Amino acid sequence: MIRFENVVKRFAGREVLSGVSFDVRDGEILAVVGPSGTGKSVTLKHMVRLLTPTSGKVWLDDVEISSATGKELENVRSRFGYLFQGGALLGWMTVAENVALPLRERTRMSASEIEASVAEALKAVELSDAADLYPAEISGGMQKRAGLARAIVRKSDIILYDEPTSGLDPVTSVTINRLIKRLNVERKMTSILVTHDLQGALLFADRILMLKNGHVVLVAPPEQFVNSDIPDVHEFLAAQLITPDILAKSFNLKQ
Repeated sequence: MIRFENVVKRFAGREVLSGVSFDVRDGEILAVVGPSGTGKSVTLKHMVRLLTPTSGKVWLDDVEISSATGKELENVRSRFGYLFQGGALLGWMTVAENVALPLRERTRMSASEIEASVAEALKAVELSDAADLYPAEISGGMQKRAGLARAIVRKSDIILYDEPTSGLDPVTSVTINRLIKRLNVERKMTSILVTHDLQGALLFADRILMLKNGHVVLVAPPEQFVNSDIPDVHEFLAAQLITPDILAKSFNLKQ
């Protein structure tokens, strides 16, 4: 579905991505991990053309995102939902009003159609009771779920997550990861997560993509990732005290 071909990105002469190539498969959850400043969020932004490669190409099916313009680019972007790191909720709007924003700004849906779509999205993230509350009145985990409801309200088939569990306690992080997994299956979506939550990625993602210094170190399913003998992967796992048997010991978290 999504394909990066030798993507290079430079900012003021500094190379952030150095010939990155990988693909994202239909229906999978791909977790993008790696040290801070290694190009994870930059990679995500190339998928919706918030950034354009210095060289190389990014594809969505048979459309080259990296050169798309006008209506073609608009159509590409309509397929994506985006969950920002902090939820990015507007404090002067209720949860329901925040979720409705993409529909009000980018569609011609009627008020009743918008209301129904918002209610459906809030139900999907188990947040119906918070519709009339303001962001300051709900917890961090609920804010993340509200942001997720806004990301899925247009029924986009690809969702991009920028640190979906950042700032959350371990129990709430598991709840958010389970929700992402459930929605991915139920709605037949494709999900790409940039995350520092490596344990969550190992438990809930279908494949892990590790970046370091702008290069792809490894793309592999969790079992292969934790058993990799690549030094950079081994060092990354060891720094988070993750051993090869972590999946077996924590399997109950997947249920």
